[in-house]
Amino acid sequence: MVVIIIEHKWLNWAKQLQSLAQAGLAYSKDIYDIERFELIRNISVEMLSQQTGMEKTVIKDLFASETGYATPKVDIRAVIFKDNKILMVKENSDGSWSLPGGWADIGLTPSEVAVKEVKEESGFDVKAVKLLAVMDMKCHPHPPSPFHIYKMFIQCEIIGGQPMKGVETSAVEFFAENKLPPLSIARNTQTQIEMA
Repeated sequence: MVVIIIEHKWLNWAKQLQSLAQAGLAYSKDIYDIERFELIRNISVEMLSQQTGMEKTVIKDLFASETGYATPKVDIRAVIFKDNKILMVKENSDGSWSLPGGWADIGLTPSEVAVKEVKEESGFDVKAVKLLAVMDMKCHPHPPSPFHIYKMFIQCEIIGGQPMKGVETSAVEFFAENKLPPLSIARNTQTQIEMA
């Protein structure tokens, strides 16, 4: 299997600079080093602003909320089948479809996050049964992100509940593999759905 890295070099550099600055700001005691790490963070913010067109203040606020040693974020997606069709939810944020899921929560296991997200986004009660895959987002055709993200795909089985839209979703449906709707590629790609 050949993995194609699609991340832009400038984005990788900006994320690495941000990571160095974040760790330096968390652990440095010397005022001159702190000043240097602030400068590195500002360079990273300027790179992202220049390439994305986003306001520097928005990017800086996004980064400033991160503290301590920088580690990848974890996105968890639930994979649920019924009658050879896969459960998907329509995202309010972009009007496209994804596997139910979201950011990993502190204090919950990945399985617990999958169960919680499915209930919130689809109305179904599920139990997690199997970890299908852990993927690095940079190795798949997702849109660029300022964060390094690992994606976990967890197979779940429906044990109750009924289809119901949530706060972040506007529809809940099952789709055949050959009739997938427009996908929210920030959340999942066609190859990831096919893998599941």
